Amino acid sequence: MVRKLLVQGAGPDLGLLVKSRPQSTIALSAEQLQARLRKKRSASYMEAIQRLDAGAHVHDRGAVDALVAAICEELPDITIDQQPVGIVARCHLGPPYEVHTLDRQGNIIQHYKTFESLPPLLAKGRALAVHAQYAFVEIYTDKVIAVTAAGDTSIVKG
Repeated sequence: MVRKLLVQGAGPDLGLLVKSRPQSTIALSAEQLQARLRKKRSASYMEAIQRLDAGAHVHDRGAVDALVAAICEELPDITIDQQPVGIVARCHLGPPYEVHTLDRQGNIIQHYKTFESLPPLLAKGRALAVHAQYAFVEIYTDKVIAVTAAGDTSIVKG
């Protein structure tokens, strides 16, 4: 069974990747977007994503806001339709949980057991997320970006 964690006080208006800053309204060209997404992720972004398994985001609105802000600040020049639709990471809750996902809405974190299927769009990042080389995977509609613990990125099309 999928373990869903609802963030207290979070509603449908809590846009994980859209809240806390004005959105860019000018879409980057394909080449500009590719170059921007290849950039190394910041330490604050890495720390925010790695705290997903710590549990503070479930009970502390401030922790949720800090996570949302870190993600929004990481990609300030990317329009909402160019942003990731979710994140998949290795889950450290222990067996039987394997990965957890964070959706674009930012109000539900789901922990999946090894035998449970992820939503189709997020499923394409699962194999990379469990690989020891990567800290997490950003899921986009047309690609996945695997991010190492050091913040280095690898783009996989498709």
